[in-house]
Amino acid sequence: MAEGSPRGHGKSAHGGKPVGRRVKLPRGAARPYKVFINGQLQQEGLDYTIHEGMLVFRDPILKEDLSELPALRKLVLGLGLVGSYQRNETVDVEYALSGRKEFASDLPIIPGD
Repeated sequence: MAEGSPRGHGKSAHGGKPVGRRVKLPRGAARPYKVFINGQLQQEGLDYTIHEGMLVFRDPILKEDLSELPALRKLVLGLGLVGSYQRNETVDVEYALSGRKEFASDLPIIPGD
């Protein structure tokens, strides 16, 4: 990953599949914005830009990709016996709406670049 703000991964996190770089801001969201990935504050201009009502991140957002795991490992994960330890990034935004602070959590990632 290029230089920028941290993304809140533990040392054991690895993997993950890039799913996209864009996230639509909530309807009516106004400045000031605070943008977080995995609880880590991101910096506008360094980590993301805002374009046509969307956050556009410099680096792709990573989500767990369990599709390539063997069937037995998927079963063990499904039963909750172990975790996957893959990167699974969430995007959260604090914003203003009608003069109040609002918070949106785990916003959907728009697939592709």
